[in-house]
Amino acid sequence: MEFTIHTDEGEYDLSAHARMIGDDLLVAIWGGEKPHIGAVAAAESRPSTKDPDQTSATVSVFCYLMHKEDDIAKAAAKKLSTALDTKVVVTAGIHWDNLSADGIQRVNRNCEILVTTVQERIQTEREEGP
Repeated sequence: MEFTIHTDEGEYDLSAHARMIGDDLLVAIWGGEKPHIGAVAAAESRPSTKDPDQTSATVSVFCYLMHKEDDIAKAAAKKLSTALDTKVVVTAGIHWDNLSADGIQRVNRNCEILVTTVQERIQTEREEGP
């Protein structure tokens, strides 16, 4: 399974490319004037430490010097790994010059929309089967 999706919120729209590699998931998130790879997060699902009957995820993050996408990559990897119960790697690289605080909030919201869309599409395709 492999697909590319985009937000359509009218401002600070983002893109994501998702690819299943066996049971594992690789996702690239990008947007803005200068898309790039600013951070990488790797997550692995595991039983929650609070409730072993629930699934959570452990996440490791690498952020390149002078980049701020670590929180975006970490949140996306954790959400997808927990929801899909699989290993996930997320790259994130988003850049608009002189982004305001409101702009940052809109980018973060668009990331949430994008990640939820990726999750739902994979879950739907799993349920429908080949």
